[in-house]
Amino acid sequence: MKARSAVGLLISILILIALLAGAGVWLARTLNNALEPRLAVGCTATVAGSSYSMATEQARNAALISEISVQRGMPARAASIALATALQESALRNIEYGDLDSVGLFQQRPSQDWGTVEQIMDPVYSANAFYNVLEKVPGYLDMSVNDAAQTVQRSGFPEAYAQHEALARAFASALTGETAGGLSCTLPEAVAAGLPGDVTAGAQEAMGGLAVLAPDVLPGESGTVMTFDVPGVHGWMLAHWAVANALELGIVEVSHAGNTWDRNENKAGTNVGWQPSDIATAGQVVITVAGGS
Repeated sequence: MKARSAVGLLISILILIALLAGAGVWLARTLNNALEPRLAVGCTATVAGSSYSMATEQARNAALISEISVQRGMPARAASIALATALQESALRNIEYGDLDSVGLFQQRPSQDWGTVEQIMDPVYSANAFYNVLEKVPGYLDMSVNDAAQTVQRSGFPEAYAQHEALARAFASALTGETAGGLSCTLPEAVAAGLPGDVTAGAQEAMGGLAVLAPDVLPGESGTVMTFDVPGVHGWMLAHWAVANALELGIVEVSHAGNTWDRNENKAGTNVGWQPSDIATAGQVVITVAGGS
């Protein structure tokens, strides 16, 4: 009788283990299915065959930081140093808290004369404040990214910036326009109309004095089509800015120099990147903003 009870108990334990294991598999699959679309949304920079990814919020901030370096006439390496710094300090998010009184993308401190909290929380101000110091560092272009960043920041973790160098260099190369078609984002479908005025204002901020941006605006099948004339080498810079800001601004298509990024073909889970097209010439960036439903 005792043997039978022991066998029955063992069988019950095995059944319970099987049920728990099955539940675990179900739970893992359910969580994976729930998280997969969200985790697949983001932006990828592909340079020299290697790809690196960021969340869309990070990519938007990276775009602005990179573009400001170009506006100032600084090389892409300056943008790499700035991006590595912001990745370490704030994970490239404009946060209003930090160690002691540190705030913003670069965790600059009002008590160390970086500016007021309000100023530092303005990404344009904080990026320029960083570059103001960086360009005064003797030989910063010949330094490692880590050492140049540390010279500006004077961090208590002086080797921490090195871990972000590859990611920072890839995004800096794409966002400054040095790598054609180097940035692509996978996004959900646009669910609301974009505002062409917001796109124009953002483009003007990104380009600064590099180009006069007064786009031709016409209705199109997918929404409002905005054609920017961008002379010189800055077309890819504006095109990549538009892709990095597509989620926030309701942008559904970007074309430049015989290539098009189509949001509907770069949905979460799919990333075909830029594809050949005949929509825009080398001197144009054509941005389509989602229309109303």
